[in-house]
Amino acid sequence: MIWKWLGALLLFPVQMVYLVVKAAVCMVLPPKLRDLAGENVLITGGGRGIGRHLAREFAKRGARKIILWGRTEKCLKETTEEIRMMGTECHYFICDVGNREEVYRQAKAVREKVSGPFFLLQVGDITILVNNAAVVHGKSLMDSDDDALLKSQHINTLGQFWTTKAFLPRMLELQNGHIVCLNSVLALSAIPGAIDYCTSKASSFAFMESLTLGLLDCPGVNATTVLPFHTSTEMFQGMRIRFPNLFPPLKPETVARRTVEAVQMNQAFLLLPWTMHVLVILKSILPQAALEEIHKFSGSYTCMNTFKGRT
Repeated sequence: MIWKWLGALLLFPVQMVYLVVKAAVCMVLPPKLRDLAGENVLITGGGRGIGRHLAREFAKRGARKIILWGRTEKCLKETTEEIRMMGTECHYFICDVGNREEVYRQAKAVREKVSGPFFLLQVGDITILVNNAAVVHGKSLMDSDDDALLKSQHINTLGQFWTTKAFLPRMLELQNGHIVCLNSVLALSAIPGAIDYCTSKASSFAFMESLTLGLLDCPGVNATTVLPFHTSTEMFQGMRIRFPNLFPPLKPETVARRTVEAVQMNQAFLLLPWTMHVLVILKSILPQAALEEIHKFSGSYTCMNTFKGRT
């Protein structure tokens, strides 16, 4: 038995070197992109912002059906009509993902709405779930309304529990599925003035880390977590960075494109832009006092002072 343990111990660093080299090669020579033809995609928060761009991107890349969930029918209807004009079947459902019963009820409605003939039941099964819906209150803890704090946790974090529980079992049966989470770099480095959002995104990141590891022994079912920097959408309207030319906000279409590519490459975690990896390294090695000075120098310490959000 001791020889078995010793062999495993000696083999482990070799495996690590191999995996690092393999990852480096994939960065230079990206793997072949997965074909999305025949995939049924459900996007929460799909009516506007990044969600709308995700719907466009999946449609452009050949998804069979796109299902949009959201709370604002006007936006959902506009996006649905646009996707249909692109030649892709698209449906929308009014759904607050923070409401557990509503999620389960609408998940059942989705299966009934988009299912094919009885001998092709898999035609109506959701094979790619994109958890994109999120809200931000944008205030300090003491200035925050209790109900608003609860709302952000229910939608941003618990909503992913309910949607994943609703659709993952069938993915496991089919051995075909992908859970996608549109998270934020704020899950890794919080800022003042968005305590509800940062907390919920950190929780969501832990959820996806655990889920990703839990799916290792589930063939055909994978997960992708995307952590973008500040993106120029209405959601964070008014937010100001000290050096916008040095740290420009991401375009939502760029985030959507890179997200779909990550799904096609089966990439577990994606930081946008790549320079955010430096942030992760700095948080690991610098003392707290130095990190605080970075927040002040970069303007992230006060960037939410001008926050307006959606109007």
